[in-house]
Amino acid sequence: MTYRIESIINPELEVKLQQKINLKTKPIGALGELERIAFKIGCIQQTENPKVENPAIVVFAGDHGIAAKGEVNPFPQEVTSQMVYNFVNGGAAINIFSNTNGLNLKIVDAGVNYKFPEVFDIINAKIDFGTKNYQEEPAMTLEQCEKAFFKGGDIISTLKDGGTNTIGFGEMGISNTSSAALLMAYFTKIPISDCVGAGTGLNNEGISKKQQILSEVYKKYDPKNPLEAMSVFGGFEIAMLCGAILKAAELKMTIVIDGFIVTAALLAAQAINKNVLEYCIFAHNSNEKGHIKMLNFLNAKPLLSLGLRLGEGTGAALAIPLVQVSVNFLNDMASFDAAGVSGETKD
Repeated sequence: MTYRIESIINPELEVKLQQKINLKTKPIGALGELERIAFKIGCIQQTENPKVENPAIVVFAGDHGIAAKGEVNPFPQEVTSQMVYNFVNGGAAINIFSNTNGLNLKIVDAGVNYKFPEVFDIINAKIDFGTKNYQEEPAMTLEQCEKAFFKGGDIISTLKDGGTNTIGFGEMGISNTSSAALLMAYFTKIPISDCVGAGTGLNNEGISKKQQILSEVYKKYDPKNPLEAMSVFGGFEIAMLCGAILKAAELKMTIVIDGFIVTAALLAAQAINKNVLEYCIFAHNSNEKGHIKMLNFLNAKPLLSLGLRLGEGTGAALAIPLVQVSVNFLNDMASFDAAGVSGETKD
């Protein structure tokens, strides 16, 4: 579980990048967050001329044992497999957003409680047919958790070998907001009641019941390290996300982080290797209750605030075009000298 993730800090390059940004035909700072993104991607790629190449979205899907009881989720567990069918058929929001923005969309069966036809355009990385119910026992074994980490990393390595250097992540799994809330509480030490939200649409009574159930689950276990916490509370799709995020950083890829569940995976990843955060751009502020607290814990500044809480990587798919335009302005926008425009006057 060792990842060799190098820091992107390079003072000499940083000076050159900032100078290049400042000399574009605009007032200093006039492109706001786009300037920050351009600077960061230059640092990630260690160049004054970064590129966004073959951007992709990877959606990991998995089922959760606790969902079978229906106590923390308003939708039945079968919705996970049904939504994977929807992804394959091109009918989901992530399909529309990916198609619109020219993103390579990959769907991964990390552990859905269903056997998909082999002809489906799905990456079969299934660990098992859903996790166990953590009300009764850990969600998965340590061996299963490690396997999920490595499989997530292998998927990213394949994409990198195919020319992808910018990647966004999404997920699908009924009850995965419950796992994310438990992981959030473990890694941030925020009270579990402040981590639990509506998920796929619980009313106030449902949220209260979910808080009570997850509080009991949280007290039941005492994980000693990030891998153990993921094995106890996580889902196969969340564990695979964590491994994928770590591998993407090791491969020096730009990582676009989606909402509540993907950020929960990132909490585990940064507990394993803090340098992973240097490769992350945060797509949006989800409307799921705990997400803003996660972002604050990570000192993260999201690009968008659109009231989204769908998952699937939809926020990442909307943010990647902003990443692309940031790189393009850095490379293609004229400098004052090149355009023959007078720059700032000096006293």
